[in-house]
Amino acid sequence: MQDANRIDATNTPVIQINTGQACHLDGEMIKKAVQELKPKKNSILFIENVGNLVCPALFKLGEKDRIVILSVTEGDDKPLKYPDMFSTSDICIINKIDLLPYVNFDVKSFKDNALLINHHLVFYEVSATTGEGMEQWYAYLKDQLN
Repeated sequence: MQDANRIDATNTPVIQINTGQACHLDGEMIKKAVQELKPKKNSILFIENVGNLVCPALFKLGEKDRIVILSVTEGDDKPLKYPDMFSTSDICIINKIDLLPYVNFDVKSFKDNALLINHHLVFYEVSATTGEGMEQWYAYLKDQLN
């Protein structure tokens, strides 16, 4: 609910979906939320699935692009630990790159391992805090509206 409140505070439409005891969203949950949200034509709808890297990998939600987001504080071994999430994703956002000097995270090793699993994966390295790398991510999003 905290994330939904933060999004709502920006005057961006948001719907909080409670998965109950389930470990992931499903298509019916998304359908109901989209019907309630009524997104404008030529808009981008973000669906944030439950925050683990296991269950969400196995269920399609009707998304155009599947994006896996992780921060450098989580470790560079994630592609090897959670190959399903990386094999089913189109984009990988590596967040919190401003913390790279302070954590043990090898960006090259991370990307190499992710590309072994999915050689089509596209990477964006960003810091949501400082804004570093966000211009490339925003450019990708703008291209999706055309």
